Amino acid sequence: MDTDEKPDLRLGGGSKLLLNAETEKLIGFSFEVLNEIGHGLNEKIYENSLVVLFKQNGIAIDQQRRFPVLFRGQQVGEFIPDLIAFGSVIVDTKVIDRITDHERGQMLNYLRITMLRFGLIVNFEHARLEWERVVL
Repeated sequence: MDTDEKPDLRLGGGSKLLLNAETEKLIGFSFEVLNEIGHGLNEKIYENSLVVLFKQNGIAIDQQRRFPVLFRGQQVGEFIPDLIAFGSVIVDTKVIDRITDHERGQMLNYLRITMLRFGLIVNFEHARLEWERVVL
């Protein structure tokens, strides 16, 4: 299910989406994973499967990279996103009933912490892939 209506990735109101080619590739790979191994498995299986496809296709990927979480200049924890593709898109694999404001809010926080602008939430719970692009 393509639910791109929420975050608008358009630059200056133009028709070209930022990182459109990259996110289309990521979504395409997500379809490949879903079609090959099925739906409703553990999130880590989908994350690792995407890493295999990214590597096979020469796409830069960071898996489980650590980012400090700061409060008033002091590190109070760390955030570890599932994947960062192309050095610029956080990919968050999910196996949940549906993507909600909770996941969108989480992604916005992830983008703030990593100082990246683009995120992709991909839900593998159902036989029909659900995804959303999020921009900060």
